[in-house]
Amino acid sequence: MVQVIRKDERESNENIIRRFNRKILQNGVLITAKTLMRFEKPISKPERRVKAIIRKARKADKLDKTRLGLR
Repeated sequence: MVQVIRKDERESNENIIRRFNRKILQNGVLITAKTLMRFEKPISKPERRVKAIIRKARKADKLDKTRLGLR
């Protein structure tokens, strides 16, 4: 989806950028682009739980090491 903005004769560059940004926001192009950037492949609940357990263990280990002054 290409957005085309034409410059009027006496229009400043800031005004063109403002019009372009407004048009993009109104069309929802930015929202769809952001959602596509954050897309994750669907994973099962057990896999998600295992990953969460590993994350918590790593975080706890890191916290323990910082308390002992090793990091």
